[in-house]
Amino acid sequence: MKKGQIFEGTIERVDFPNKGLVYISEEDRYVTVKNGIPGQKVRFVINKFKRGNAEGRLLEVVEKSPLETRKPICSIFPECGGCMYQTMTYEEQMKMKEGQIRRLMDEAVNGEYLFEGVKASPKEFGYRNKMEFSFGDEYKDGPLSLGLHKKGSTYDVLTASDCKLVHEDMNQILLCVLEYFRERGVGYYKKMQHIGYLRHLLLRRGDTTGEMLVNLVTTSQEEHDLTPLTEKLLSLSLEGKIVGILHIINDSLSDVVRSDETRILWGQDYFYEKLLGLDFKITPFSFFQPNSKGAEVLYKTVRDYIGNIRDMTVFDLFSGTGTIGQVLAPVAKQVIGVEIVEEAVEAANENAARNGISNCKFIAGDVFQVLDQITEKPDVIVLDPPRDGIHPKALSKILSYGVDKIVYISCKMTSLARDLEMMQMAGYRVERVTAVDQFCETVHCEVVALLTF
Repeated sequence: MKKGQIFEGTIERVDFPNKGLVYISEEDRYVTVKNGIPGQKVRFVINKFKRGNAEGRLLEVVEKSPLETRKPICSIFPECGGCMYQTMTYEEQMKMKEGQIRRLMDEAVNGEYLFEGVKASPKEFGYRNKMEFSFGDEYKDGPLSLGLHKKGSTYDVLTASDCKLVHEDMNQILLCVLEYFRERGVGYYKKMQHIGYLRHLLLRRGDTTGEMLVNLVTTSQEEHDLTPLTEKLLSLSLEGKIVGILHIINDSLSDVVRSDETRILWGQDYFYEKLLGLDFKITPFSFFQPNSKGAEVLYKTVRDYIGNIRDMTVFDLFSGTGTIGQVLAPVAKQVIGVEIVEEAVEAANENAARNGISNCKFIAGDVFQVLDQITEKPDVIVLDPPRDGIHPKALSKILSYGVDKIVYISCKMTSLARDLEMMQMAGYRVERVTAVDQFCETVHCEVVALLTF
């Protein structure tokens, strides 16, 4: 088997994240092919070898999978990288994710554990309360586009005018912004040359409140009067309500949404969302679960896993805007949250005060450093780290407390599997594992594990 060779085969199963396994009988080996669905017959080209494993790039789907029983419901599927499994029923998507989690956990967990399957998202479509759209073009030197990257491409951007992962309000705002800049011939930021103006459109919308933040992200390389755009946005007929329009300046070379300077064009730089009867103030960059209704299912699961915490001190590490901490505070002695994003911590403390919760405090800083400054000792620890999991030094410090119970929430199951190795070596035992499908139609899933000492 050599690079550049073309093969055909059927995807036997898909492992996380999105790795289709195709058996090639004439070579007596499996090849990993991304962006497929179990049961599809595909044509692919061998494009690399990684640690002895062959990887192929999908060229075409020769035959649909028997699992593809639905028609796509948006105009850019399957080219768009935002969705992967629209043509599968939701039940089949959850079954596939369940298999992925089970295979990973069976390998990572020492001994017996209770696997409790995948819990469905209350909303399959229109569930995302946050979306980062990119400016670009659909093909080289094509007209300006605004939306999501093509599958497997870091450059081509498809205009997501009817994205079904978000509320229709967001699609209307996207089209309004795109039309505004197309009419004026304004160009996008070219990542390789580091020139240009338009970078991203970050939209956030409260699922229960309908409040929206519109964040236009550009470089400082050009100056444009954005007053007419603000007026156009405010004149849109929306189901929800725009509460803030922000202009975020980002001159970073990397393709991430961040702020060197934030200007408020209109309104305020935050919005409110409700979860489990509590109010949460959310700022442009503060972490908040992207599926509000799914987050309620997730936090009820965490509450169930953590059990009776009366008279106990809970550490909520990687706490974001403090959602988990505030859900647990009413049944705990006290909750201490740690989060590296300062604006998220400000919002978390404000949220706690707004919700009348006095036994909850949030500290800004890196978990590894902040734990040395906290005099209190935890009885229970809740971990909800970023996608890449927990740095070994920080994890070692967390484990040194020797608490009886740890609940680990992971949005990337391979990171959880890796961290479990160190946790089990420290004497922890995995008791229960479940998942909440926070990301319908995509490869991701939120996994929750209960560990006891």
